[in-house]
Amino acid sequence: MNIAEILAERAADRPNDVAILDASGRGERAITFAELDRAAARCATLLEQHGLRFGDAVLVFQPMSVELYVALLAVFRLGLIAMFLDPSAGREHLERCCALHPPRGFIAGAKAHLLRLLSPALRRIPRKFVIGWPVPGAVRWRRADSLAPRTRIETVSPETPALLTFTSGSTGQPKAAVRSHGFLLAQHRALADSLHLTPGEVDLATMPIVLLANLASGVTSLIPSVDLRYPGSIDPVPVIAQVQKHKAVSSVASPAFFERLARHCVERRLTLPSFTKLFTGGAPVFPRLLEQMQAMAPAADVVAVYGSTEAEPIAHIARGEMSEADHRLMLSGKGLLAGKPVSAIHLRILRDSWGRPVGPFDTEEFEKHCLPAGQPGEIVVNGGHVMTGYLHGRGDEETKFRVDGAVWHRTGDAGYLDERGRVWLLGRCSARLEDSRGVLYPFAAETAVYQDSRVRRAAAIAHRGRRILAVAFYPGTGPVDLTALKSSLAWTQLDEIRVFPDLPVDKRHNAKIDYPSLLRMVETSQ
Repeated sequence: MNIAEILAERAADRPNDVAILDASGRGERAITFAELDRAAARCATLLEQHGLRFGDAVLVFQPMSVELYVALLAVFRLGLIAMFLDPSAGREHLERCCALHPPRGFIAGAKAHLLRLLSPALRRIPRKFVIGWPVPGAVRWRRADSLAPRTRIETVSPETPALLTFTSGSTGQPKAAVRSHGFLLAQHRALADSLHLTPGEVDLATMPIVLLANLASGVTSLIPSVDLRYPGSIDPVPVIAQVQKHKAVSSVASPAFFERLARHCVERRLTLPSFTKLFTGGAPVFPRLLEQMQAMAPAADVVAVYGSTEAEPIAHIARGEMSEADHRLMLSGKGLLAGKPVSAIHLRILRDSWGRPVGPFDTEEFEKHCLPAGQPGEIVVNGGHVMTGYLHGRGDEETKFRVDGAVWHRTGDAGYLDERGRVWLLGRCSARLEDSRGVLYPFAAETAVYQDSRVRRAAAIAHRGRRILAVAFYPGTGPVDLTALKSSLAWTQLDEIRVFPDLPVDKRHNAKIDYPSLLRMVETSQ
């Protein structure tokens, strides 16, 4: 089934319901499921009239907005491949990505078209379309308004590519993650089940893939009037106003986004009573944040979601499912509790051999390599919404292996299963500290220290044979007794606690520690 078909079904059974409330620009716009379907069908006609054909890749530079999803649905209808990359990663990254899979079309706003002046790769794209103000050499997106809708949706197989996204390529050649129509449908089912997506409800939408699942489920998506590229620095005031105005009942967002909202609400003694479901993930979710979110939304089920680009979701746990005993274990260095794997996924713990290829295995041999409850190793997963490979196989050797022909994904995360089948996270396999004193996993120390309300960010690293805990405190915290803090973490056998104004984090979620950048900071702070 073409993913556009399930969205067309929502237009048929919920035509007058609002699909998207878009506050991302000036003012607020609403578009119904029927209007969204018609707009996408007209834009499909426009793309086809200008020579784009089944299997062509179309590079899309457009923030979360009505226009983004009109373009995406038009691309799906024609059996084209929507291609996304991060233009802020630099021109060299853009050129490399376009060389890996040259796009035949380019859809972007007028400002993004200015990149054509700097990028030979963008200039080489044959068909260009501009959203908004006209620019030379590009077809105006608004021309579709006068065209007849292309009602036919191309037939695809489950393996037909639908989405193409790229890693940052910060450590070399970027990898291209291909999501097929079958994968997107499986991911929709997994998300709808895990997030309890309910038709007719209003969801505060911050993540593009979740908004797509909302559309397939008949959920109204509210896009807030903030720059979602930088969740850790959003202005919480307009977001809170929009939640209150539209009585949003749910949201899925990064920990950095929710921390901004929750701290603002605590400081001003505000609550958001309309929320009944809050999910956060994409980066480590420490218990302190779940408590802050619960204080902000007293009526909400607050849930931490564990997943990755290649497998979303993997596991989840509600705040109320964490016992006092669980909290004590997290404080004592047992890691970060992520909950039970979702029903649509198979999860095992392999002996940690990250950095070296593993497999192929037969089932019996694979089971022998899997570790029992309580033993830490490498988290590996398999399922319908688990990505089976990258474009041209680049990166497959590092992250994929086969068991009786079935593809499994290596997450690169260290962890273990407890006796109840719950996942405990220990951090990236590549970030573990190993010396004559044994192994210290980063999340063991970080989860414990994050319970201190003064700590904004923390990371455990090894530098020149020394175990160092890098810490950034919230402004206005005042002097902190580092000796006492180190003493409370005696089991980590830290050599030093080093304080920084802030620690580097990932660009996408503004919440995951960038360990290579942090090591460089530690090196230069000697």
